[in-house]
Amino acid sequence: MNAQKRHEIFTRLREHNPEPTTELHWSTPFELLTAVLLSAQATDVGVNKATARLFPAANTPQAILDLGIDGLKEHIRTIGLYNTKAENLMKTCRILVEQHGGEVPRTRTDLEALPGVGRKTANVILNTAFGEPTIAVDTHIFRVSNRTGLAKGKDVVEVEKKLLRHVPREFLQDAHHWLILHGRYTCVARKPRCGSCVIEDLCEFKGKIDIA
Repeated sequence: MNAQKRHEIFTRLREHNPEPTTELHWSTPFELLTAVLLSAQATDVGVNKATARLFPAANTPQAILDLGIDGLKEHIRTIGLYNTKAENLMKTCRILVEQHGGEVPRTRTDLEALPGVGRKTANVILNTAFGEPTIAVDTHIFRVSNRTGLAKGKDVVEVEKKLLRHVPREFLQDAHHWLILHGRYTCVARKPRCGSCVIEDLCEFKGKIDIA
């Protein structure tokens, strides 16, 4: 795929959704970090329901620690793998309080040192909370990038590096959200909705399905 086609793809995605953002509900970097930690193998809708109960009771690292592990589990027990997630969140909160003054760090190294935080989660925090031009490659972005020809790669790191190299700078800040939303609602896994896709004529996927 050439640079002109990539530019047109993101121009259309921007026209279709000028101000894309995460569907997780958050108001502070710590709330976003908490929501992302809880979102593994869970839907954003499910996470939002849980954080709607949790955040009014505790939305800072110290407040989570004050809840205690049992109190935290009680607030998030509707989410899959809540026991493991609660343990990781408690450990993360302790590190934030003891090493970062209760604030979410702004570097990849410090973020990835937190329990349960990998490269993808760190990229989400850096991009969405702190405005860094990063791209967190999840299953949706991996699929869209390979299927359309936007940035083909055998693993998420390869796709991420190609996207960072090929996405025009003017679109880099929001590319993460556009691609996730496109993969979630249009370029879905089993039966992509090619007939209602705003970039169908630019897409290089050979198995296009002409349905709305």
